[in-house]
Amino acid sequence: MAIGEAGLGSARPGSQPKRLEETMRARLGRECVYVPSCRLGLFLALRHWCPPGGRVLMSPVNDDVIFFVVLAAGLRPVQAPLNPLDASIDIDAVPDEMWSSLSAVLTTNLYGNPDPAPELRARCDALGIPLFEDAAHAIGGEVGGRPVGSWGDASVFSLSKHVGAKAGGFVSVADAGLRQTLEKARDDLLAPRRTTSELVYAVRPYAETAVRGLRLRSAAWAAMRLLGLTEREGIRMPLRPQQLARAVAAAPDLMAHDSWVRVDMHDYRLESGPLRLARIGRRLDRLDEVLAACRAGTESLLSTRWARQRPDAGARPRADGVPGGGGRTGERAQPLFRVPLFVADRDAAIRALARRGIVVGYLYDPPLDDYAGAEFTDLSPAPEGARWFARHALPVDPLRARAVIDVLEESGARPAEAPDGLTRRAPAADGLPQGRPAPEGPTAGGLGPSRG
Repeated sequence: MAIGEAGLGSARPGSQPKRLEETMRARLGRECVYVPSCRLGLFLALRHWCPPGGRVLMSPVNDDVIFFVVLAAGLRPVQAPLNPLDASIDIDAVPDEMWSSLSAVLTTNLYGNPDPAPELRARCDALGIPLFEDAAHAIGGEVGGRPVGSWGDASVFSLSKHVGAKAGGFVSVADAGLRQTLEKARDDLLAPRRTTSELVYAVRPYAETAVRGLRLRSAAWAAMRLLGLTEREGIRMPLRPQQLARAVAAAPDLMAHDSWVRVDMHDYRLESGPLRLARIGRRLDRLDEVLAACRAGTESLLSTRWARQRPDAGARPRADGVPGGGGRTGERAQPLFRVPLFVADRDAAIRALARRGIVVGYLYDPPLDDYAGAEFTDLSPAPEGARWFARHALPVDPLRARAVIDVLEESGARPAEAPDGLTRRAPAADGLPQGRPAPEGPTAGGLGPSRG
């Protein structure tokens, strides 16, 4: 591998993050600070804006790592009611007394489907509290005619998702004057780079390619379990409530929560070296190409019978006025990171896909309030929508759209039927439902690790 590819590796190490920041700043029109991971960036934002003991509204269908980051920042997670068709925050279903108790709101933009950021921005402004956008899944997405991540006081991005760099991220802020403050807070938390970590990062893609090529994925997972190297047996990591209670009592303290926050990414606060930054730069340069392919795959998947999209989710206006999948006339699909299809028997669908070498990850079941309980979070006032989504959503890679559709057709996968009483509010103008479903119990079903 030539380190000098794309002109990044040959530059001085200190200049490499600046070049990445400039690229992202041009996309968002906002100041961007490079961080080793999205989760570290979120911790920085929460600590800067929120006083310890504050309450943060968030989605219960979210990676548990994000939940632990909120706890590490010394904050109390408050689980929001969700629209069951795309897991976005259902603003109208949040009680007034809950709004008045909040210190901040954190979006998820799950799988790239945008949360209603313009409405949340207006609500936060009225309350005088910050809005944070978790745009890990939504780089390249739009909402309200602006990029996802341009509405919040701060937003965080992951370069492990669409970019596929398996490292790196950004904190983007509305106030450019905060740059030095955030850089100092970041540097205070960084672990020094290690040569061994850089080398492992450099060879990892080739090792993964070899495993896929030799069809050794199942054997590799079995070996890791045998050696005790896996951190998840199911979708959610073990909560370990007694240890977590001690960590929460010490918060705000990132290191007290490190054993939870580092799951699936032990290098989350490691200073990025030149090899890592060079690969990130090359992949970031290809982002538009990847987004175009994701958009095309999303449109194909949203046209299937397993898609159950809210009419304004996963879509934005097309410049050419041509109708696209998943939206109304004159809209085109977002370049989703994963497309949530809805199947009656998700576990059977996952097994069918695995037989063709298609691994389903990014499952978030059960919802966080069912997972963590009232000791560690305020429970959602209306949990049914999150439970229905978490039970039935099958997040599939739009870059594998054709293969996924073939497998689901051949396996006879049945679409999940929305329960009676899905709508609580009036239907949308085109007659498609919006609202929450009737109650269904939580499940820990599904296969494969959750990665955030």
